[in-house]
Amino acid sequence: MTTDRKAGQQRKLITVDPQWSHNDVLDAVRTRSIAEVLHFTTSSGILGILASRAVKSRKRIDADAYLEHIYRPNVSVRRDPEWVDHVSLSISRINDWMFEASERWHIREGVSWAVVSLTPDILSHPGVVFITTNNIYPARSRGEGVSGFERMFTESVVGRYGEVKRRRLGHPQEWTTDRQAEVLYPGEVPIAYVQRIDVQTAQCHDDVAGMLGALDIEVYVRHDPQVFE
Repeated sequence: MTTDRKAGQQRKLITVDPQWSHNDVLDAVRTRSIAEVLHFTTSSGILGILASRAVKSRKRIDADAYLEHIYRPNVSVRRDPEWVDHVSLSISRINDWMFEASERWHIREGVSWAVVSLTPDILSHPGVVFITTNNIYPARSRGEGVSGFERMFTESVVGRYGEVKRRRLGHPQEWTTDRQAEVLYPGEVPIAYVQRIDVQTAQCHDDVAGMLGALDIEVYVRHDPQVFE
């Protein structure tokens, strides 16, 4: 079933499986041995997440009088403004194309980067939308429930500029077919679902550890540059 949902003048076409349940998605996640859902951000973004106790959508960050002074967006302009009240996530590995674009945009600022690892059960929460490729590409297919989830793992997916991404021999079952596949989480993800923070540099590790100590929050921090590759 396809539903129309309006946000301003935009039409968001989402395919919804009317029979899906919370447990269906959890079963699909477990079958694929998915251990984490990821969100990359700057070190100042980590401070905002820890201070507000949530990974917030860009809309909610902009509305927060405190966070607006410390937040550095990954990109200057969202090209999917009707989805600005959703947090952009990826499954098992970050969107390297988007990360590299964000790095180039911030290169003169010398910012540090981090990846927030979230527990995979959030994929079964109400309102979560699964996209087969980057949400801004015309070829993207959006869906909710287990059918939307499974479409991210089909044998072939049309992505950027109509390029067909295919699953090949040895493709890990927990990886989406297109690395740019997105999960859009409505509003904000509570910090209770954060299981780890990966950082790019040793200095960033010390900075994040200091933030956690100052805010009396316990989250494991790992220095692992390979996460960003």
